[in-house]
Amino acid sequence: MKDPRWKPDFGPSTMHPTGGATAIGARMPLICFNVNLDTPNVEIARKISRRVRSINGGYRFVKAMGISLDERGLAQVTMNLTDYTQSSIYSVFEAIKMEARRYGARVLNSEIVGIIPMQALIDCAQYYLQVDDFSIDQVLETHL
Repeated sequence: MKDPRWKPDFGPSTMHPTGGATAIGARMPLICFNVNLDTPNVEIARKISRRVRSINGGYRFVKAMGISLDERGLAQVTMNLTDYTQSSIYSVFEAIKMEARRYGARVLNSEIVGIIPMQALIDCAQYYLQVDDFSIDQVLETHL
């Protein structure tokens, strides 16, 4: 705590004599986002996932892989978006749609698994609806 790089964001810069200190780290909320293709060909989903995931030079903060949904006869690009403010849902979704067309496939639908920050959805609405000067203050639920 004496090192300036470890200065606390909150509270004193000294150790409590009996309680010590607590360090807490936080990360951006992870968004689990899946895109289903209108093909059972899992190799197409794998090729698309390689194009969008960060490790292969795609979108930063995107982890992706192609899987088969045998019970539905579909292939899926399954992703974890680790920072939606840097790699938006709509950007990745549009890239997947474009890549799918290269292989003669289309996006059938998508799904969000678990919870998602409201701002991530507002960003999508702004993009697709092309709303000028939209603010989260215009969302009814923020006033309740």
